[in-house]
Amino acid sequence: NKSLIKILFYQQSVSSHVALPAPTVNFVVCQLFALLTALWFRLYLHPSKASPFIRHVVATLLGFYLALFCFGWYALHFLVQSGLTYSIMVFAGLEHMHKLCFIVALGYLSFCQITRVYVFDYGMYSADFTGPMMVITQKITSLAFEIHDGLARKEEQLTPSQRCLAVRKMPSLLEYLSYNCNFMGILAGPTCSYNDYTAFIEGTAYQPRHLEANGTENGKHKHTEPSPKNNVISKLCTCAISLAVFLSVSKIFPVERSIDDKFMASTPFILQVLYLYLSMLATRPKYYFIWTLSDAINNAAGFGFNGYNKDGTPRWDLISNLRILDIEFATSFKMFLDNWNIQTALWLKRVCYERCPINPTAATFLLSAMWHGVYPGYYLTFLTGIGMTMAARTLRHNIKPYFLGSTTHKSVYDVITWAGTQVAICYTVVPFVLLAVGPSLKFYSQVEVETGAAAWPGGLGTARSHHVR
Repeated sequence: NKSLIKILFYQQSVSSHVALPAPTVNFVVCQLFALLTALWFRLYLHPSKASPFIRHVVATLLGFYLALFCFGWYALHFLVQSGLTYSIMVFAGLEHMHKLCFIVALGYLSFCQITRVYVFDYGMYSADFTGPMMVITQKITSLAFEIHDGLARKEEQLTPSQRCLAVRKMPSLLEYLSYNCNFMGILAGPTCSYNDYTAFIEGTAYQPRHLEANGTENGKHKHTEPSPKNNVISKLCTCAISLAVFLSVSKIFPVERSIDDKFMASTPFILQVLYLYLSMLATRPKYYFIWTLSDAINNAAGFGFNGYNKDGTPRWDLISNLRILDIEFATSFKMFLDNWNIQTALWLKRVCYERCPINPTAATFLLSAMWHGVYPGYYLTFLTGIGMTMAARTLRHNIKPYFLGSTTHKSVYDVITWAGTQVAICYTVVPFVLLAVGPSLKFYSQVEVETGAAAWPGGLGTARSHHVR
């Protein structure tokens, strides 16, 4: 009891010094513990020293420990969701198992999100236990479709990617829980394919990838297991910079000021746009920190190897969730989305976009909104995103050819489309940050007044013309 009191006192003390909520400090401490554990896991439970069974057991138990430490008994929801869907996988017919798992997993996630937001008292427990459930939902639904592809569909019916990801044998309960709740990804993901995870556990993940015709990999023979040390150090440095930027800048440019009456009345529209860009720019390092740290934890455990570059250096981006420079210098709406939350985008593509027979774009955005949660702002953001995406596709084909005549024209095009993309992203994502309907519609109405364009759902008509590559 005395030790627990000391830990809680330490967390409150750290929280007050860094101006972060105690649950956030708790999360960071657990992730740092997971990082150290990952190093131990790779060194002392290496596939050459421990069987897949032992690696599964240790990864699962450590994951449950971190979940209980961070979320208390709310972590039981992880087991309930996993247990319900595993029962469906085992006892339901293969023909419809994937659909039932999808409905149950997403339905249970939505139930927990609704009760957390509208029923539970935030004052009792402010940590969002549905965050890990979002990743578990991705893993459950992905695996269900992969099992269906491997056991219920013919080879010629599968696309090349589906053929590669197809699971040919029903996982055991231990393998299933290890995949869903391992300590490397239980708190912040990222999601990954079941085949990639089992290859990591069994020690076959370092087998050559992207072989050339002569049996070499990118022109070089590879025999030794690559070390993730340099990549882990690089990603930890990125984490430190991102956290420092977020703590120092985010409070200077709060998004809420964009809808402050006094600010809107006294600030020229062009400066409002500039402020909006800076405020949204200041929110992104939080995600850079969380996702890059999660990636570093997986890499430290030996998970995430993705072959070699042409110069022979190892790539550790198999489950990376973002590419920061490509995000910040994106010259199209699509380019931004392709490099932001990459594993979630792949999940949406694999379980929805490639399989939905009617209007897959709209269905994908709707699924993304439902998966994120029940705040109205999420739906405003993703409904606006549908219009943005459709407009970008049309305008790209019609406008880009006029700028390909020379290098100068292409450079001008890139600058214009970069600025337009940043404005479009800010405009689209504001409701995602504000969450509530009232403030979001207030923001859109102000844009409509200032620009004379329909603010929602059609969006900034003039800004949308720059979303093309």
